[in-house]
Amino acid sequence: MPSIQTRSELPDDQPGIRKVHCAAFPGEGEANLVDLLRAAGHLPISLVALIGGEVIGHAGFSPVSTVTPTTSGGLGAGLAPLGVLPSFQRQGVGAALVETGLAACRTSGFSWVVVLGDPAYYVRFGFQPAPDFGLSDEYGGGAAFQVLELVPGTLPTGAGLVRYAPEFASLAE
Repeated sequence: MPSIQTRSELPDDQPGIRKVHCAAFPGEGEANLVDLLRAAGHLPISLVALIGGEVIGHAGFSPVSTVTPTTSGGLGAGLAPLGVLPSFQRQGVGAALVETGLAACRTSGFSWVVVLGDPAYYVRFGFQPAPDFGLSDEYGGGAAFQVLELVPGTLPTGAGLVRYAPEFASLAE
């Protein structure tokens, strides 16, 4: 496979990002979510994966908050959505986006990251079941709701419910 380039989204990438999410997920929910997050200013980290200039993958990171404030809190980010064109899945594109995104979260001041996804996939990046740390999500994710502490001592252990940006409610509609 040719070399994968990852970088921050540029305005010209938006049609390609939409194409990725429409191909990677049933319906347009995730593609619409990205548009809503971007329009609301709730998508501070938006990365694309490219091969030969073509957008083949996208990952978004948006701020999350806990319902119960904690003294250790720090800023949290939610990884979602993560999409890769089906013809490029299982070739390291998603992993490259996650690794680049986690590095971008660290440099952008985020202290911890949550994701709702396959534990067998996300464990390679260091994610652990969020319920083990007293955290839950609005979507009933259980063990699929996972957390990664980027800055030691900042995980809001026992803070309860973690809320995603309000635009995520569009996925339930």
